[in-house]
Amino acid sequence: MQLSCTFKSNLSVSCLLFSQAPLQPPPGSSASVVAAAAAAAAAASGTPQSLKLTYPETLDRIKEEFQFLQTQYHSLKLECEKLATEKTEIQRHYVMYYEMSYGLNIEMHKQTEIAKRLNVICAQLIPFLSQEHQQQVVQAMERAKQVTMGELNASIGVRGLPPLPHSLQAQHLSQHAQGLPVGPHPSGLTHPGLALGGGSGLLALSGALGAQLAAKDERAHLEAAAAAAAAAEHHRGTETLSVSSVPPALGLRNPLAVQGAYPPGAFGLPPPGVNGDLPGAAGYGAGLHLVSPQMNGAAAAAAAAAAGYGRSPVSPHPHMRVPGLPASLQSAASGKPAYSFHVSADGQMQPVPFPPDALLGPGIPRHARQIHTLNHGEVVCAVTISTSTRHVYTGGKGCVKVWDISQPGSKSPMAQLDCLNRDNYIRSCKLLSDGRTLIVGGEASTLSIWDLATPTPRIKAELTSSAPACYALAISPDNKVCFSCCSDGNIVVWDLHNQTLVRQFQGHTDGASCIDISNDGTKLWTGGLDNTVRCWDLREGRQLQQHDFTSQIFSLGYCPTGEWLAVGMESSNVEVLHVSKPDKYQLHLHESCVLSLKFAYCGKWFVSTGKDNLLNAWRTPYGSSIFQSKESSSVLSCDISPDDQFIVTGSGDKKATVYEVIY
Repeated sequence: MQLSCTFKSNLSVSCLLFSQAPLQPPPGSSASVVAAAAAAAAAASGTPQSLKLTYPETLDRIKEEFQFLQTQYHSLKLECEKLATEKTEIQRHYVMYYEMSYGLNIEMHKQTEIAKRLNVICAQLIPFLSQEHQQQVVQAMERAKQVTMGELNASIGVRGLPPLPHSLQAQHLSQHAQGLPVGPHPSGLTHPGLALGGGSGLLALSGALGAQLAAKDERAHLEAAAAAAAAAEHHRGTETLSVSSVPPALGLRNPLAVQGAYPPGAFGLPPPGVNGDLPGAAGYGAGLHLVSPQMNGAAAAAAAAAAGYGRSPVSPHPHMRVPGLPASLQSAASGKPAYSFHVSADGQMQPVPFPPDALLGPGIPRHARQIHTLNHGEVVCAVTISTSTRHVYTGGKGCVKVWDISQPGSKSPMAQLDCLNRDNYIRSCKLLSDGRTLIVGGEASTLSIWDLATPTPRIKAELTSSAPACYALAISPDNKVCFSCCSDGNIVVWDLHNQTLVRQFQGHTDGASCIDISNDGTKLWTGGLDNTVRCWDLREGRQLQQHDFTSQIFSLGYCPTGEWLAVGMESSNVEVLHVSKPDKYQLHLHESCVLSLKFAYCGKWFVSTGKDNLLNAWRTPYGSSIFQSKESSSVLSCDISPDDQFIVTGSGDKKATVYEVIY
């Protein structure tokens, strides 16, 4: 009874409060809603100054305000999503324009080098001319250097392009990309006399720009070279070719002028070609293609004269580096899109400007030369090469074959080690550092340990685990422990001296596919089909790190000298991670899954192979392409000799290939 009285008293007080003071509208409420509520209350009470609301009316007002705020929230959310989409689009265009600027900057460097080479040719020819003709050539060179931009544009037929409008819509950018100015490259190399405009799309601009940027110096030196050649002909009493007969219009075939959206060669960042070929060398020559027959003859005469002194304006040897080009441009002259990107901690990707010594210095190969083909007879899933670099071991279906590569000529196996059932593939084989013991694993629960020191190799022990298959093996630096990646995701640790199982590392939720160990033997790195890479502490027997990816991990390697880990993925990417910082590089030269990866023992470079038939060699850590070789089938496995002099690969066309690394 007392509770009921208290409730009625409180209710009376609440009603009194509502009758004495009008309700204040909540912040952000609609004026019309408040006005309507006030009018309704005034009409009900008959007094315009007082506002009496019942509980249902108050709840209705609260409901209306909530609905209004909810509508505002949804509107702001949609606007936020729209802004996020616009931000992503702007970032995408920024990366595209950065790449284009980088490519054009490289083209400027390349054309400058061409002009310098032609200048050298002229300087070599002039001393062999008579005094009169020397004066003519020098005057022609000086006159060519004074050609203005307007005269050059008029001579090569470049018309003015419409200026850039002040505002550009993102939708228009994504479809037409009209009239976009390329901002200065970080190196500060810009040209003041260029007016860019629309017409045939962004990438088509690069050809016109490249021609404009290079034509002045190139035309000047080509005129001088032609004059020198003409004077030389006159000096020998042959038909005279007057300098004034050289036509002013030079039609240049520019390697960057490529049609199509994102064509090969849009931004000038290729790798060197197969076995060290430099596509840049070919582009170097293509940039000198002259339309005029007279000019062709003059240039040919100049080149022939220069050849007599051991200098050539265009290198005829694609396997050699182009003299005069900085190292950072060796892999950036033929016009392929950027393939190496730095990924910051917040996920932003930027193309990598390679340092000048990217492809130079001790321990950096120039290319690799194929020296042996080992016809195994089955798909070669595993390879390894001995410390002495005399023997190669190839694992196929059911057996490992041993090859002697110390002598040239055709090869046949010197021994065959029958390890598994005939229908099961060898997946990994590892030699101990003394070269006397081979450990083999594959599509079976048993690892076999082979004694190679006997006249006939024999099995001296077998290690059996509960997993149905072993995908990869690693040996500790002291040769006392073996690690096997199992198909059930476990990493099994074996004592090789006692042939016993020591422990298992458990963490991968799918098969463990690849493995490597640090040089000090304290850390183990494993990659799995569960899209993770994990680091294990071998002293404490626990997991230290886990890196998650969006693709299955097929291969990995730990740099012997640094803090970098290279990971090959099913998605075709190679990622190079810093193991203690949120810093990584992403490399994009493979066109299909990356099946194997191996660091050179010097740590300065590494190789990767893939289902796209490619063997790629990369600079550590930023991934400048050193050389590339294309085989006739998927390249499933690879190894590098301890002296970094040989590479061996195993492929799907039932053979292994041995390469000699050329420095």
